[in-house]
Amino acid sequence: MFYITSTNPTTGANERIYYIRYYKNGKSIEEKAGRQHQDRMTPAKANRLRVLRIEGRVDSNEERREKVRAKRAQKNVSRLWEAFYDAKQENRSIKDDRNRWRSYLLKDFGNKLPEEIATLDVDNLRRKLQDRGLAPGTVKQGLVLLKRILNFAAKRGLCEPINSGRLHFEMPKLNNTKTEDLTGKQLARLLEAIENEPNKSAGSLMLMALYTGMRKGEIYRLQWQDIDFERGFILIRAPKGGIDQRIPINTPARNVLEDQQTRTGNSEWIFPGRFEGHVKDMREHLERIRTNAGLPKDFRPMHGLRHVFASTLASSGQVDMYTLQKLLTHKSPAMVQRYAHLRDDAMQRASEVAGDMYKAMQKKKTTA
Repeated sequence: MFYITSTNPTTGANERIYYIRYYKNGKSIEEKAGRQHQDRMTPAKANRLRVLRIEGRVDSNEERREKVRAKRAQKNVSRLWEAFYDAKQENRSIKDDRNRWRSYLLKDFGNKLPEEIATLDVDNLRRKLQDRGLAPGTVKQGLVLLKRILNFAAKRGLCEPINSGRLHFEMPKLNNTKTEDLTGKQLARLLEAIENEPNKSAGSLMLMALYTGMRKGEIYRLQWQDIDFERGFILIRAPKGGIDQRIPINTPARNVLEDQQTRTGNSEWIFPGRFEGHVKDMREHLERIRTNAGLPKDFRPMHGLRHVFASTLASSGQVDMYTLQKLLTHKSPAMVQRYAHLRDDAMQRASEVAGDMYKAMQKKKTTA
């Protein structure tokens, strides 16, 4: 046992710091026993501590630190993520979640314990992702994933619930009211570009989005068993995580499917991938069609055509909002309200027809 004299950073007084030396498992160990005043350490207590550690009745400082590290590793957010990932394998979005975890959360939160995460940490994460130039929706997805992991762990008793008010997630404000649409000339150019596209499956994908309003992932995952040509319906399996839905096949969509049927051979998928399963990514071909059609760069080839489908029906004045909701397989009417003004415009035009008729009748009466 030996000591050195040092100034206590809190009190400013000089005090002894005691150290002990001993052998354990053939290894020479030298470590701090404690401070004279702060820890009430004395030579006798330091020697007693040395004996207890030689006998193995008290862990060394390094052994205690290792146990703390091991305990942290069992409960840190990385372990919670692993449990979350294993349990969510059936979710279609799990690959996206894995990319978000690695890109947005692992570095700053992987080694943290859940109880160490404060609202300030969440705020810093939001600002950090925004500073990287990510879209508000992307930033929100990163924050939501962290919240989902912690809620998942809390429900399984792996950590304390986060909904006690201790931790607050302030999400970025989103503007999801943008409705993509095409003019008649743009649509004509698009149809011409699709006709001239060498990758016919890419063109068929876009036509299915235009003619049915289906989501990209729903079209990618379509199987021939989902198509009922006889009754004229398409089965959409678990749209947006909901229950299975059926939508009608109109004549243009039927023609696309029949053409595609000649190209798929014996595949169970309507749009098979290069190796196995369904097609995974056609971005290069879809963007080429968009470019050849001269459409704006921010027009999304698949989701934008879903908007075009909905806008076309709403502006026709012949389709009510409830029917449009069912065709788009939205769970609530709120999601189709962005198209309501188009239907109102159509109704207003129809009303003007009556007005013009009355004016004509009045004019004829006054000239009689």
